[in-house]
Amino acid sequence: MRIGTQVSYSGGFTQSAAELRDLESAGLDLAAVAEVYTFDAVSQLGYLAAVTERVELLSAIFPIYSRTPTLTAMTAAGLDFVSDGRFTLGLGASGPQVIEGWHGVPYDAPLQRTREVVEICRQVWRRERVEHHGKKYDVPLPADQGTGLGKPLKLINTPVRERIPVMLAALGPKNVELAAEIAEAWEPIFFMPERAQSVWGDALAAGKAKRDAALGDLQIITGVPVAIGDGLDESALLDRVRPQLALYIGGMGARGKNFYNDLAVRYGFEAEAKEIQDLYLDGKKDEAAGQVPDELVRATSLIGPEAHVAERVSAFAEAGVTTLMLQPLDGSPEGRLRTVETMKKLAG
Repeated sequence: MRIGTQVSYSGGFTQSAAELRDLESAGLDLAAVAEVYTFDAVSQLGYLAAVTERVELLSAIFPIYSRTPTLTAMTAAGLDFVSDGRFTLGLGASGPQVIEGWHGVPYDAPLQRTREVVEICRQVWRRERVEHHGKKYDVPLPADQGTGLGKPLKLINTPVRERIPVMLAALGPKNVELAAEIAEAWEPIFFMPERAQSVWGDALAAGKAKRDAALGDLQIITGVPVAIGDGLDESALLDRVRPQLALYIGGMGARGKNFYNDLAVRYGFEAEAKEIQDLYLDGKKDEAAGQVPDELVRATSLIGPEAHVAERVSAFAEAGVTTLMLQPLDGSPEGRLRTVETMKKLAG
């Protein structure tokens, strides 16, 4: 089991980078940088590549709509170059609120676009002359759609690796099936080990049946809130997790178009998911958080004494998780360092 964490996109970045070096020394395996409607992730990942030596770096995630496929490939190759082969390209569809509201482009055909983006990226990394004529991307652009001067080109530089690992963030059955088919890694959210097979098992099996053996085993990367120790006020810590779950289940999307709400329903919390969404969209965020089921909070977190957390880590591993992205509930640098040190011991 590998241990990772997400670099904060709020607050002082240089302080976060300095702390990451300490976490790297403590055994951290992976550091992720998010890109939503924040600062871009590329500049931060490049900075981190320069100040770290061993830790792997992950974009979590680049939305597929905000860059052309070839620019995505160029960016990934550049980050892999400056990090000496330590970069993983995390991609996802994001959602219509961000893509149409922030980027101003239509949120259409996420599955088809994801497949074509990955295909084009791998052509670029192999230094082939890029020719792709798919349902969503035409490279080079046909003459009747432009000047007619476009021609197939290949990347000038030689990438560090011709196959940079790709991670797809996916929740729905078809998206998860695609991840299991074409990506080196898959990132679900709010992972419940005990219900993962019933929710995602069929999709994973269908994707793996079409998977190229050259991709290796599918890696599963998921985030978990963490607090470890005896005598913790577990109830208070669990209450700190609820607002994030309520935000996603209730507020990350509209009624009828919220992927996280759909996931809660598939986990078996249909009535609770509706109540959380209704309260959240009515502006009653605290009440929405109060409706998040205890079972969901506990199952998707690592909170309690070392022995309990060790059992939960084993449950995640048995469900196929290969990397836990830690969200330490101790907000101090010293607390986060202790969390990484303890988790390295338990995960080992």
